[in-house]
Amino acid sequence: MSLTCWGFVYLADGADPARDTSIVDTGSCRTVLVGMAEPDQVADVARRLADDGAQLIELCGGFGPQWTARVLGAVGHRVPVGAVTYGTESVPGLHALFAPPDA
Repeated sequence: MSLTCWGFVYLADGADPARDTSIVDTGSCRTVLVGMAEPDQVADVARRLADDGAQLIELCGGFGPQWTARVLGAVGHRVPVGAVTYGTESVPGLHALFAPPDA
């Protein structure tokens, strides 16, 4: 079996999974990118991806382990679920990107 369809879910201010879904199709592999503003939308999106044929789902690093666990619970063992992680060397850069303005 080869990978022919997978999903990547990311967080972005103002993103709506009903609207902000992009597909990259190389002819041999289909990648579905789904953006959302609120992490509590991720379980429903993951179920939809799995139902639509995704063979694996990856989450951007903004979700963290709590949301990864919720996705695992939502899709069961139907598809593997992975999550992007950042090493400690990336903490200053992440803080610069996502810290509240008064921090």
